[in-house]
Amino acid sequence: MLVPAASYVIDVLLDFLRTLTNPERLIQLLTTVLSGWWGYAMLAGIVFAETGLLTGFFLPGDSLLFTVGVVSGAGVLNIVWVIVLLIAAAITGNSVGYALGRRTGPRIFSRKDSRFFHQGHLTRTREFYEKHGGKTIILAQFIPILRTFAPFVAGVGQMNYFRFISFNVIGAIFWVSSMTLLGYLLGSVPLVRRHFEKVIVLIIVVSVLPVVREAWKARRSPRAAGQ
Repeated sequence: MLVPAASYVIDVLLDFLRTLTNPERLIQLLTTVLSGWWGYAMLAGIVFAETGLLTGFFLPGDSLLFTVGVVSGAGVLNIVWVIVLLIAAAITGNSVGYALGRRTGPRIFSRKDSRFFHQGHLTRTREFYEKHGGKTIILAQFIPILRTFAPFVAGVGQMNYFRFISFNVIGAIFWVSSMTLLGYLLGSVPLVRRHFEKVIVLIIVVSVLPVVREAWKARRSPRAAGQ
């Protein structure tokens, strides 16, 4: 009985995530079930969860922002309110992640892997952070998974909060504004509408490229050292 129930929950979750990256389905959701401020609250909550909760790394950050921009261009959402609220959600989420790192960092790093938590994510983020320093807070905002864990690692490393918040604000502004305005401006282009899923995939690929590049360099480094 538990297996079918778990499968149903997973199917519902996956269907909801697909809704967040499909303009027509998101418009239907925002004009029926979550109309008005409920829709804005849901979107802000998703951005907060991805940036502030260590279990939110699976949420579709970049593709969601692009889709929200498209929906705003269709007149369902106010683009100004969207940008302001989602920037505030990202800044708040990053600050919560930082606070969690300062308070519970050592204990979190000793946790075992689970369905929603993987030590590897933290390790890769820490290595990326150590290499790029403070600017990681800005760079990681554009990279899936890293944007979830970078603030936490900054907290674990006892990064000065005022230094952290400056990078945090800059990163959140650039991330939210660029992704939503890109969707807002390109959403009405017929070619983009016809191939929307491919555009979303392209955005995800571009977002992941820095991680792939770092992973490739990490794989080559031991070989070079051995030679």
